[in-house]
Amino acid sequence: MKGIVFTEFLNMVEEEFGLAVIDEMIEKAELPSGGSYTTVGTYDFFEMQQLLHELNRISGIPVQELIYQYGLYFFNCLTRQHPNIFNYYQSAMAFVAGVENHIHVEVRKLYPKAELPSFKVIEQSDDCLQLIYTSERAMYMFAQALMEKTFAFYRQKVYIYRELLNPKGTRVQFTIKSHAKPHQS
Repeated sequence: MKGIVFTEFLNMVEEEFGLAVIDEMIEKAELPSGGSYTTVGTYDFFEMQQLLHELNRISGIPVQELIYQYGLYFFNCLTRQHPNIFNYYQSAMAFVAGVENHIHVEVRKLYPKAELPSFKVIEQSDDCLQLIYTSERAMYMFAQALMEKTFAFYRQKVYIYRELLNPKGTRVQFTIKSHAKPHQS
């Protein structure tokens, strides 16, 4: 996993919980890196799991909620570092549909060893998008947060429904509708 994911996570934890929580989280996690990350380095995903586990223990916030909050935070990093990426798309629906075949292609140019989730579009229209998220890391709530922030960025109101296709959450179907009544997902 790329170091920027770790450095931004620690920035979020500092802003939301303070330096004392970072220190405790890193100390208790017993990380091979010692919790020292660079944005361009590559680190084992196990370390992110350990950090999330410790932050959950300290804060009492469920891990998936922490991952979701981090996704919301990380979107701001993306808009700072790559503000022009949104100029390629007329709508958020097109942007999200283009993640696999455009956005991730560009990410791999910058970070050749990046291990990214896959997003397979299974249905696409002007007001509906269905896609399958696949990743052994099961960070589907991170993906959902990024999608939500993308639609907010484009000032488009949508409803995002998710269905876990397996208990671990390594395969998740997202259905995004611009005209629908909200329901819990």
